[in-house]
Amino acid sequence: MKTHDQFAEDLTLYALNELTGAELQEMEEHLQTCSACRRELHAMRADLALLGLSISGPQPPARSKERLMRAVAAEPRGVSAPEPSAAPRRNLWAVLIPTFAALALFLVALVLVRHNIGMRDEIAELGNRNQDQIAQLDRMNQELELLTSPDAVHVSLNPEKMPRQPSGTAIYSPSRKRMMFMASNLAPVPEGKAYELWIIPMAGAPIAAGVFKPDDHGNAMMMDHKMPEGVEAKAFAITVEKEEGSDKPTLPVVLVGAVS
Repeated sequence: MKTHDQFAEDLTLYALNELTGAELQEMEEHLQTCSACRRELHAMRADLALLGLSISGPQPPARSKERLMRAVAAEPRGVSAPEPSAAPRRNLWAVLIPTFAALALFLVALVLVRHNIGMRDEIAELGNRNQDQIAQLDRMNQELELLTSPDAVHVSLNPEKMPRQPSGTAIYSPSRKRMMFMASNLAPVPEGKAYELWIIPMAGAPIAAGVFKPDDHGNAMMMDHKMPEGVEAKAFAITVEKEEGSDKPTLPVVLVGAVS
């Protein structure tokens, strides 16, 4: 039967869950009857918890470290060989140091992985913004080139059989094969209807150039449309068609303008 001092020597290993077999059972039975050992066990476990927090938090109190060092110093330097069924005892620091080192490496690796993921997301977002800005700048350059092209032709569209209130202007460049259209004072269109712009070629049937609806003030704009290849415009016209557009213009013609 072990003495009280022998049980006290094994408290450190018990706190680290290093006792097994008969030694573990004897220690648990002793703790049920010994209040002094129970108090010492609670103090050791508190010290170990503070030591575990010391990797990323504040240093544990000096008295906790002193109590733990006293418990380690109390380990017998020369003891008889354990019974065959007892597990080999380990040094306290030999158990704690590898555990804390592995935990620290894991936390560092986790922080680095999250940082790298954040950097990749920021780079991807900047790349997308740069592409959008390049595309927007390219569209603006094309519109400016059309407006300032030496051969740009401005065609005014006027009402054919109604008061001269609505008006429209088509601008196109034969060399660049680009066009745009602007209108003002247009009447609202019925539900399911829209205005459609037509290119009247020198020969052949009118060519649909796009549908649009005016805003609340009757203004509308169609920017940077492509002219059909090989088509020479004689005039431009506006009609009211189905919302999705038509294959041929429907009378009456709302606006019409000839190329001068």
